[in-house]
Amino acid sequence: MAEIKNNDSIGKTLTVVLVLCLVCSIVVAGSAVGLKSRQQEQRALDKQRNILSVAGLMPGEMSPEDVAQTFASRITPRLVDLASGDLLDHDPASYNQAQALKDPQRSTELDVSQDPAGIKRRSNTAEIYLVRDEHQRVQQMILPVYGNGLWSMMYAFVALDTDGRTVKGITYYDQGETPGLGGEIENPAWRAQFIGKKVLDDKGQPALKVMKGAARPGDEYAVDGLSGATLTSNGVQHSFTFWMGEMGFGPFLKKVREGELNNG
Repeated sequence: MAEIKNNDSIGKTLTVVLVLCLVCSIVVAGSAVGLKSRQQEQRALDKQRNILSVAGLMPGEMSPEDVAQTFASRITPRLVDLASGDLLDHDPASYNQAQALKDPQRSTELDVSQDPAGIKRRSNTAEIYLVRDEHQRVQQMILPVYGNGLWSMMYAFVALDTDGRTVKGITYYDQGETPGLGGEIENPAWRAQFIGKKVLDDKGQPALKVMKGAARPGDEYAVDGLSGATLTSNGVQHSFTFWMGEMGFGPFLKKVREGELNNG
């Protein structure tokens, strides 16, 4: 009598499980690869939207095509050597700040006395954005700044006038502070009070102050702090102190005030 094979053997069950796992892995990996380019495109689009917004070039909703076209025609990304303040001729598209921060040759470790923003390391090169008018004349510059708040690293773009001192706009685009308290750094009404304020004094030293409570009327160096969010307000203050200082964009802003931006 022929032997009856047991199709429910443990070996066959394990084989089926392994095959299913392999197929699922291939499907998941394929989906991840297929979505990666779309995710990168979306991140680039969000970045462009935030830059156009702080530059005052997004009056309302814009299609992705309009965002890309406006960005290409009005925004010029440039790389800056933070130590010297020089604009570099390198292609910004080839620069990856996250990788630079991991490379001791392309970044600088900060000690506590140098690091009010609590970022620990600073890349030696930073990407900035020059905003041009229809005649390609530079109208303002947009600087990326970031620093620790109460719960999170807070990332912002700050638009400055060509005097290298006067704020034209600010937007926080990535933060994890407490909603309704520290999270109010994204509130348009709070951000609007920065417009027209000075980030540097007449000697070129960081001067913008985020006050505990209300700023004095007419004080061109002070803005109101966030009610109930002292540590987040302090984080904003420390970000400006660092990035407008000598370890941040200070050397570049000095050259801007001396008129070198017109050659960029």
